[in-house]
Amino acid sequence: MSANSTNVTHPPREQFTGQVGFILAAIGSAVGLGNIWRFPGVAYDNGGGAFLVPYLIALLTAGIPILFLDYALGHRFRGGAPLAFRRVKKWLETLGWFQVMICFVIAIYYAAVVAWALSFFVYSFNLRWGDDTAGFFVGEYLQLADVGGEDPWFTLEFVPSVLIPLVLVWIATIVVLAAGVAKGIQRANVIFIPLLVLAFGALVVYSLFLDGAVDGLNAFFTPDWSALTDADVWIAAYGQIFFSLSVAFGIMITYSSYRQRRANLTSPGLVVAFSNSGFEILAGIGVFSALGFLAQQQAVTIGELEGLTGPILSFVTFPAILSQMPAGQIFGALFFGSLVIAGFTSLISIVQVVSAGIQEKFGLSRTAATIGLGLVAGVLSVVGFSTTTGLVALDTIDNWANNIGIVASAILMCIFVVWVYRRAPELRYHLNAVSTGAVGSWWYLCVGAIVPAILTVMLVQRILNLLAEPYEGYDTTYLLIVGWGTVVVLVVGAILLTLPRWRRDPDAFTPWPQYPALVESAATKEARR
Repeated sequence: MSANSTNVTHPPREQFTGQVGFILAAIGSAVGLGNIWRFPGVAYDNGGGAFLVPYLIALLTAGIPILFLDYALGHRFRGGAPLAFRRVKKWLETLGWFQVMICFVIAIYYAAVVAWALSFFVYSFNLRWGDDTAGFFVGEYLQLADVGGEDPWFTLEFVPSVLIPLVLVWIATIVVLAAGVAKGIQRANVIFIPLLVLAFGALVVYSLFLDGAVDGLNAFFTPDWSALTDADVWIAAYGQIFFSLSVAFGIMITYSSYRQRRANLTSPGLVVAFSNSGFEILAGIGVFSALGFLAQQQAVTIGELEGLTGPILSFVTFPAILSQMPAGQIFGALFFGSLVIAGFTSLISIVQVVSAGIQEKFGLSRTAATIGLGLVAGVLSVVGFSTTTGLVALDTIDNWANNIGIVASAILMCIFVVWVYRRAPELRYHLNAVSTGAVGSWWYLCVGAIVPAILTVMLVQRILNLLAEPYEGYDTTYLLIVGWGTVVVLVVGAILLTLPRWRRDPDAFTPWPQYPALVESAATKEARR
């Protein structure tokens, strides 16, 4: 019996009803806003078609191995991130709560971007943004304040056009999660993922027939082989894979814990990984076909266009394209509808990590945890990101949570699980025992050396860049409080959540199947007594 817990029987764990449901849920988590608005621009800026070489290598040596590590941790230790890590080693629970805190912080601003997409889905039917799409987005729509200039850093001047859809997004999220793993998360993804593929597929086909589409595809796929000698291109490839697969911050650990004991892990993992990458390439084709059209209309080259990545691509550049193309309303509905679906399915998975951690530690019902969490996160989301200062706060927090928080989480996970506590052989044994596709010893090299080495370089590089010059030219004091303050919140929150007692004994648990090396070790110790 743990000294920090009470002996209450664990209730039966929720489960996905089958492999297809789990795969669609995992794809729904992996395929998010970044697949559509980040990958095409990153590929274009890092060698075009040549970028696919380091991208594929990064997928095989980092993306899939870390995905397998998450799957093995969640499935073997039957819990969300805090519970799974605690069952690896008691004090590693704090790392699990660090991942929970990352998801909580991301959820409160990610929901705002889904709300933007929902607004623009409605606007697309009459192309409300007009000809000045940049002015509409930051002016009429976001009513953006001059943060760091004449306006204060934070206001409570709410923007109704953001607030109303944001409330709707949180209501939908609470409803889906409160329904449970099978009836909520799985059912939503079974509906939305096929719908996303159909909508975005139709968008891509339509864009291929636009004037200038060939020019866009040439810009996207034409390889610059010299880029392969640039270390930054390789780091960009690993970064893209890492951020797009939803790994190393609790999501796949949590989802895999809801699979049946005898459940194939490696084959579905490959399906999820390659589906995610396939969607990114599909997004690149659609986006650059449309950018080729815009470039032709403006009589410029693709390289002269502004806003090829991020929110500016989605909410400024794409509306400009829609305003000039035939049937722009239909194209707009497909594009922003796809953004809403991709963002919402990812948001569900992010919030579920937090909900699972709370349910398991404090013994709450799914309904109580979901409603309580949804109300707290929803209020913070509305207060922080539906105001006139919301965009700058979102941009700043997103940069630190992703580039510092998630990267640090992955490095620590690899170091402690693989090197310090040497659980990689046990986790590999688990993967092979329940899966049809065997994981070879190459996996040790990937999760023990390649991933932590590359991510450490990435983390150091990002920290040095953030210290060298103010991010996006924002006020340095603001960045210290909001940016670095985000990291402090993640760490302090993780420590505080570790301190309370578990409602049910987390250590009353035996991993299945038994790991032969541990059985032999226990037998040897018993024989020596």
